[in-house]
Amino acid sequence: MAKKRKPTHPGEILDEDYIKPLQLNLQKLADRLGIARNTLFKIRSGLASVTPAIALSLAEAFDTTPQLWLNLQANYDLWVEQQEHERVRPIVKNGAILPSERNIQIAASPYEKG
Repeated sequence: MAKKRKPTHPGEILDEDYIKPLQLNLQKLADRLGIARNTLFKIRSGLASVTPAIALSLAEAFDTTPQLWLNLQANYDLWVEQQEHERVRPIVKNGAILPSERNIQIAASPYEKG
């Protein structure tokens, strides 16, 4: 089930909790993180994702964990995808293969040798 509220993008956390309060220079921060200033701008704007490499750098720079940044990104990405995702009919439920509505056999019977 999709969450109703859109999760906060990690770029917004970066901007609101670190860049603004600490009055960080964006070019110097980008240099320290080992990324282009444009990449930092895109992350802050929610137009780019925090990669594992960037998560490691952010964790080291701000005394957090890489998992914090990756979890923020994963939650955001999953919510965005859930908004457009078309549901797939289940194949298995409670360990049993469900019957097909169109008589299309998707899995071999456990009794057939193939």
